[in-house]
Amino acid sequence: MKIKTFAGTTENAVQTQIRAALIAMLLVKSLQIKSTYSWSLSNLVALLRQQLFVCRDLFTWLNNPFQPPPALEGIHDARFTLDFAA
Repeated sequence: MKIKTFAGTTENAVQTQIRAALIAMLLVKSLQIKSTYSWSLSNLVALLRQQLFVCRDLFTWLNNPFQPPPALEGIHDARFTLDFAA
């Protein structure tokens, strides 16, 4: 694991950041193991960053990553009108 820079430089801050990085790597590695798609760890991390703000089931996406997200009912159908009369 490579940590390029630290946000804090005290001993406690560095230890906390190393622990947080290890926990994050453990979570991503467990997702990689649980998935039926053959992910490389770097590709999984990169695509997880892209998918953070997409509303979809995580494990469905892990097993079939190249399908579009399901449409959210009613979210894209609403039309907003602007009323400039004041």
